[in-house]
Amino acid sequence: MKYLVLVSHGGLAEGVQSSLKMFAGDKTDQVIAVGLKEGKSVDDFALDFRQALAGLSTEDTVLVLADIVGGSPLTTACNVLSELGKLNTAVVLGGLNLTMALTGLVMKDMLEGKDLARAILSEASAALQGFDVTASDEDDEDDI
Repeated sequence: MKYLVLVSHGGLAEGVQSSLKMFAGDKTDQVIAVGLKEGKSVDDFALDFRQALAGLSTEDTVLVLADIVGGSPLTTACNVLSELGKLNTAVVLGGLNLTMALTGLVMKDMLEGKDLARAILSEASAALQGFDVTASDEDDEDDI
C-alpha cells in the first residue's frame, strides 16, 4: 500500500488531514500526519514520525508532502525514511497545501514516481491564484 504522509511545522499536517476527511473520508485511513510542535525538539519529532510509521510493512511505500523544503520536519522525515529503507521508493514534495494533498491522495495509486510528482505539482500550481475583489461604483451590499 502507498501512504500519504504529511509533515509540517505546528499543526498544519494534522489540519490538512482533517480537511481531507471532508473530501475523501474513505481514503483517509491511508494518511499519516505528523507535526513538529512548538516547544518540541527535532529528536522528539523524529520519534513521533518513527512511531507514526510503525504500522507500515516492508512493502508499503510513502508519498511525503511537507510544508517547507529544507525545513526540519522534512529533513528529519527523510532521515528516518532513509534509516527505515523507504527513502529510495518515496516521492517527496514540499509546499504542502490542501489541493496538493487531495491530489496526492486520489492519484497515489494511479501514478508512480516522477509522474505522480508532476501531477501533484501541476494541480497545486494551478490552484494558486489571486482573487481580485474590487468595489463597484454602486453601493449595493447584495453584490458581495
